[in-house]
Amino acid sequence: MTEPLAPRSRKVKILATLGPASSKPAMIRKLLLAGADAFRINMSHGDHRQKAALVKAIRELEKEFRRPTTILFDLQGPKLRVGDFVGGSAVVAKGDRFILDRDHTPGDAGRVELPHPELFGAVKAGARLLIDDGKVRLKVIEADGTRIVTEVVVGGTLSNHKGVNVPDVVVPIPALTDKDRADLAFALEQKADWIALSFVQRPEDVAEARELIGSKAALLAKIEKPAAIDRLDDILALADAVMVARGDLGVELPPFEVPPLQNRIVAAARQSGKPVVVATQMLESMIHSPTPTHAEVSDVATAIYDGADAVMLSAESAAGDYPLEAVAMMDSIAMSAEHDPVYPARIHFTETPAEETAADALSESAAQIARTLKVKAMACYTSSGSTARRIARERPPVPILAMTASLAAARRLGLLWGVHAVHTRDVASFEEMVAKAKRMALRHGIAHGNDRVIIMAGVPFGTAGSTNVLHVVRLVGDELEKHEPGTKSAR
Repeated sequence: MTEPLAPRSRKVKILATLGPASSKPAMIRKLLLAGADAFRINMSHGDHRQKAALVKAIRELEKEFRRPTTILFDLQGPKLRVGDFVGGSAVVAKGDRFILDRDHTPGDAGRVELPHPELFGAVKAGARLLIDDGKVRLKVIEADGTRIVTEVVVGGTLSNHKGVNVPDVVVPIPALTDKDRADLAFALEQKADWIALSFVQRPEDVAEARELIGSKAALLAKIEKPAAIDRLDDILALADAVMVARGDLGVELPPFEVPPLQNRIVAAARQSGKPVVVATQMLESMIHSPTPTHAEVSDVATAIYDGADAVMLSAESAAGDYPLEAVAMMDSIAMSAEHDPVYPARIHFTETPAEETAADALSESAAQIARTLKVKAMACYTSSGSTARRIARERPPVPILAMTASLAAARRLGLLWGVHAVHTRDVASFEEMVAKAKRMALRHGIAHGNDRVIIMAGVPFGTAGSTNVLHVVRLVGDELEKHEPGTKSAR
């Protein structure tokens, strides 16, 4: 029987996107062993049958390694695109006048269809339209219900169905398309752990998805639109996590504005106690190269120093030539950054003041106790994952062992900084809590004989959000040999 997968020796999590280069069970297994903690399934490509096969492969690995494994389904969201051109393309030059209208006739160098009627009443003079990831840039001169007249600011070649970004407008389009709704229903059938929502512009987008998802999965809001930045706190209040989608932000905003926004989003998420994922173009050159650039390595390290919960690989692991090497490199960068003597101070540049709750006060105290007493680990019992999130928010200097009777909660914790989740039966008494926590810490190699461990839980047991106990224990080497009643694997 395969040995259980040992806890990672790093705190930040790695989210790897699956795709053509990583769709085989053997490759997914290699990615897991190389350091992937969670897997992203991109609903922009492929069909449901292919996605179901990926889920099956991941769940089989979960059984093999007896470790809850996280699956995130990423919904495509609305895609704004131009229509067709005569001959497939047209060239526009700086200073030209170019019109987007509602005429189905193939376009030319002077006009093209924009098959999104919602935009015609939304854009105003002065607004920017960015086509093909900003390669062609237009400035709106005038607009009405049938056409948008623009001036070409940056010229180039326009071709069929290229994407359109409208950074200066809150587009009156819901974040969920009919395709997204079908994909969401499928993802929930597949027992997705996380749902990533694209095209988030306002809190109402998150609320709509939340109503459809209920408690069946956790909800991650992708921050990729400038409008979302303006409502960040409101979005964070409704979402379970956020993602810094730097690729889309970099299209709609000047590139030099993205780094400070990344820092702001990470800090806001950490202060609210919500996981934050930094994504897009992290090791972009590794799509076709076995090694990254020095700048990319520094970029990944910066996200880790900022205290991000997870860093994500996109095309690098999904469609690149070196998916395994990309995951291994991400793992090595994280290990190096976290072993830097200045790392503990760097991740606390962001202040996370405790809220006026017993759970927050205890979590803050536990982190300080861990530093003072040089404990080896923190263990908590949690029914929903809330206690683990509160502890992780403090970025303690030791691993967090989160024990839960809910397999769904254990899987969702795979995006949370520093947490090793274990699916186990619940406890019925304080004594059983202490005994099991000690044995589990030893069994999973998080602590060893004679080490101190902090234990946190809520009494009465099984009551969500009732964290009110902090207990420091010292482990004894023979604890592991005692009978362990009711420990579950992820089978």
